[in-house]
Amino acid sequence: SLYLNEIPYGGSIYGIEEASQNYFGKKSAELSITEAAYLASLPQAPSYFSPFSLHKDKLEERKNFVLARMLAEHFITQEEYETAKTELVNWLPPSDSGIRAPHFVMFIKDYLENKYGEEAVRDNGLKVITTLDYSLQEKAETIAKKWALQNKTNYNAENAAITALDPKTGQILVMVGSRDYFDKEIDGNFNVALAHRQPGSAFKPIVYATAFAKGYTPETAVFDLATEFSAYCNPDGTPIIENDFDKCYMPENYDLVYRGPIDLRHALAQSINVPAVKVLYLAGLRDALRLAKDLGISSLTNVNQYGLTLVLGGGEVSLLDLTGAYSTFANNGVQNPYVGVLKVEDGNGKILEEFQPKPSAVLLENIALTISDILADEEARQPAFGVHSFLYVGGREVAVKTGTTNDYRDAWILGYTPSLAIGAWAGNNDNSPMEKKVAGFIVAPMWHEFITEALKNYPDEKFKKPAITDNANLKPVLRGFWQGNQSYFIDKLSGKLATQYTPKETREEKVVRQVHSILYWLDKNNPLGPTPANPTDDSQFNSWEYAVRKWAEEKGLIDENQNVIPNTADDIHLPDKMPIIKIQGLKNSYNRNETININLVNGGSYPLRKVDLFLNGRYVGSTIQSPFALSVKLATYGEIGENKIETIASDAVYNKTKTEASFRITE
Repeated sequence: SLYLNEIPYGGSIYGIEEASQNYFGKKSAELSITEAAYLASLPQAPSYFSPFSLHKDKLEERKNFVLARMLAEHFITQEEYETAKTELVNWLPPSDSGIRAPHFVMFIKDYLENKYGEEAVRDNGLKVITTLDYSLQEKAETIAKKWALQNKTNYNAENAAITALDPKTGQILVMVGSRDYFDKEIDGNFNVALAHRQPGSAFKPIVYATAFAKGYTPETAVFDLATEFSAYCNPDGTPIIENDFDKCYMPENYDLVYRGPIDLRHALAQSINVPAVKVLYLAGLRDALRLAKDLGISSLTNVNQYGLTLVLGGGEVSLLDLTGAYSTFANNGVQNPYVGVLKVEDGNGKILEEFQPKPSAVLLENIALTISDILADEEARQPAFGVHSFLYVGGREVAVKTGTTNDYRDAWILGYTPSLAIGAWAGNNDNSPMEKKVAGFIVAPMWHEFITEALKNYPDEKFKKPAITDNANLKPVLRGFWQGNQSYFIDKLSGKLATQYTPKETREEKVVRQVHSILYWLDKNNPLGPTPANPTDDSQFNSWEYAVRKWAEEKGLIDENQNVIPNTADDIHLPDKMPIIKIQGLKNSYNRNETININLVNGGSYPLRKVDLFLNGRYVGSTIQSPFALSVKLATYGEIGENKIETIASDAVYNKTKTEASFRITE
C-alpha cells in the first residue's frame, strides 16, 4: 500500500490514485486495462515516459510490454490483450497553472534529469537559471499561434514552431514547440522544435559552404537544365532496364523553369534545385555531412542512408539544430553549441554547473561571410521572390533561407543577423501535407513578424563583407565563364590582343567558345588541379554533358577553336601614343594667398578626355572640357616651402600619363 500510494508519477504527482485522477480524470478502480498498463509503465522513468514528452513512442512500447507480461502471467485473456493493445486512451492535458514557456521548461527538465537524475531534480531543491528571454518568448508564442491558426485555414498547416539563438554564445533565447502546448487537438505538448523533419532547401547553404571550401566560388557557373542523375538511367531520363522508371532521378525546379547557365550566387539565392544537386555532387556527400555535423546537426549520422537528394532536404534534422547551424554562419564560422542553462545550484547554494562558452571554429571566416552575403542579397533573390518579399526586413541586413519539402509536409525559414538567429517551421504534427505553396507563403510571414519585433531590441549590426580574393589564377570555369575554359584578353577598342599597356578600362577577358559541363573542365575531387585527361571517367559526366550539349545545339552555340584568338597585338595603347602634357602658366614661386591658374596642353596622339589635378598628393579637382585649365587656391591646399603639383591625363582611348612640376610658397 505504501508503494502504491507514494510511487512517483512525474512532477508533483505521487501514487496510483493521484496519477489516475491527473492523467485520466477517474478513480484508479475505474481504469481500463490499457489505462492501468500505461500507469504501470510510467514509474520506471516518469519524465522520460511522460505522455507529454518527446518519448511517447517509448511509452507505447513499454505499455505493450506490460500487456504482454499480463497475458503471459494469465492476468488477461488473448482477446483482452488484443483489444488493449489498440485501445486509444484519453489523456487529460497537464494543468497550465504556474508554467510558462512549457516546451522550453520540459526541455530543460529532461536535460537536468539526464544529468543529475530524476530524484535529484525532484527532491534536492535545485535552483536553475536558464538562457530564455521571456519577453521574446511571449511574443513568439503569440505570433506562432496567430499564424498557425491562419495557416490552418489558408494552407491546411495547423501547427508552427519558432526557435531563437544568440549566435555569439549559443544561448537559447526562444523555444516555441507548437502553437499551444495545452492544445490537445494537435498534440500541442509535442515539441516540434526538437523533432526530426525534412528541411527541404533550407539545407542548401551547408552544401554550398562545403563547395566554397573546396575552391568553387560564387561566380562559378553550372547549367540549370533537366538532368538525369541516376546511374540506372540513360542521360535522357529513360531507364536502362525497361520500366525501371522509379530508379531514375531527374529533379525539377519549383517553378518548372530551367535557366541554362547560372552562377552559384544566384542559384543559392533563388533556391534553384538542379544546380543545388550538382553542387552537392561537386562538393561531395561525405564532406557536406561532415560540415553539417561540425555545425551542430546531430541527426545525419549514416552517410550510406543519403544520396544527392540530401541537398533538397532528404535527411531529417531538428529546427533547433538547424537554427544552431545557421547561427554559425552568423558568427563568422565559429560554432557555439546551443545551451539552455546558465547556472544550477543545489539546495545549499553549491554551484553544480555554470555556463562557459565553448566556441569552435568549424568554417573559414570568409566562407561563412560569403554564405551570409549571398543569403542577404536582395537583388540576387529577386527573380524568385520578388522585390521586398517577406524575406526582406526593412532597414536591416538579414541573411535568410527558406525550405519546402517536395511533398509539402514541412515549410521552413531560417534567418539571422550577426547578433540573432531565428528559425521557424510550419506544418502538421501528423506529417500530413499542406496546400501546395512554398515556404515563402506559409511560414515566412510568421518569421518576418517575429524577427521584425525581436530586432527592435538589438543594435543594427552589419555583416562583415567577404574579403576580396585574387581569383586571376583560377580556371575560367571557376570564375564564371561557362562558355569555355581557355581564356585570352583583348583590347575592346581595337579588338586585338591586350598587352601590358592596355588599360583596365578597355581590357576584356574572353574565352574560346567550347560549351561543356563543368565536369569537362575539372576533377570534382580536385577542382583547383589540372583539367581531367579523361572526363568520361566521372560517373556523372555523360548525363551532365548530354544536357549541356543538347542545350548548346538548341541555342545555336557552335564550338570555336584557337583561330578566334587575335594574332595581332593592341597598337592603340603604346608608350609612344600616350598623352604628352605640358603645364603652362606655372610660376616658380607664389605667396600663400595666391591662386594658381594653369593650362594643360596635349601633344599626344589622341585628344584628352579628362585631367585630374593633385597638390602634394591631395586631390584638388578635375576637368573634362577643352581648353583644359585648372585653378588651385594655395591657402587651402598649399604648404610653405616646396610643393609638388601632379596631373594625371587620360585620353580618348584611356591612355594615361602623369606629369609633375614643383614650385615654392612663401609667407
